[in-house]
Amino acid sequence: MAATPTIVNGIDELHGLVGQRLGRSDWLVVDQELIDRFAVLTRDEQWIHLDRARAADGPFGTTIAHGYLTLSLCSHLVAQSFELRGVGMAVNYGTDRVRFPSPVAAGSSIRATVELTSVQDFPGGVQVVLHTVVDVANATKPCCVADIVVRYYI
Repeated sequence: MAATPTIVNGIDELHGLVGQRLGRSDWLVVDQELIDRFAVLTRDEQWIHLDRARAADGPFGTTIAHGYLTLSLCSHLVAQSFELRGVGMAVNYGTDRVRFPSPVAAGSSIRATVELTSVQDFPGGVQVVLHTVVDVANATKPCCVADIVVRYYI
């Protein structure tokens, strides 16, 4: 069953949600093909991501996703978690305190839980900080924890 994003009806409503969970994304499979494509695009072709035979004998027993691949998927996962209506566009402004506590084995499913930690108005829009925790199915620790800063323009 697909996750239903939380609907936030405008910036005024957003201000009242600071400190609350905004939503949770669907599960997303991070397969070897996605890892391979990311490796080529970013030129990060380390064996732990690409060489299945060598990785089988490595510390994780399989290939793993790049931490930055997981982080880059946060835009998609956050968009599935909540929808802010009444804005013209969203722009990634940055990230604060990014950590990768556990690996994402190839073929694993991940999903994000998003909490609104701050809202600041600026001329023409609002800047928010979204505390985003990305979990791996059947794992005890998250694979990525980041405070994602987004600017929404009216």
